[in-house]
Amino acid sequence: MGGNLRTVSDFIAAWSRLDPDELTGYFAEDGVYYNMPIAPVQGHAALRPFIAGFAGGWASTDWEVLNIAESGNLVIAERIDHTVTRDGKQIDLPCCGVFEMEAGKIKVWRDYFDMGTYMKAMAG
Repeated sequence: MGGNLRTVSDFIAAWSRLDPDELTGYFAEDGVYYNMPIAPVQGHAALRPFIAGFAGGWASTDWEVLNIAESGNLVIAERIDHTVTRDGKQIDLPCCGVFEMEAGKIKVWRDYFDMGTYMKAMAG
């Protein structure tokens, strides 16, 4: 397993610990997170509170990797994010993350998902 693939795999596994500081540490200092379709967030100073904002509402999360592939500095991970909110709602959200890596860190992460699927689970 290549270094970038290992880093992304470790990053995905780290989400289960819901630690914004740990998760932010996987990004390059000027790294960008595009949580589609929400506006991008750039740099550690913005990433940490952004991640803390939604992870703080979760009781638990476990990201099931369906497929993962690496080509040079690009890693693509198809997954289902299984999350339980603090108020007990179960969300099973199919996602596809595209990671551009630089020097072992996430330079750009674009995460694609259907907002309707997420909102329906939150309403239920």
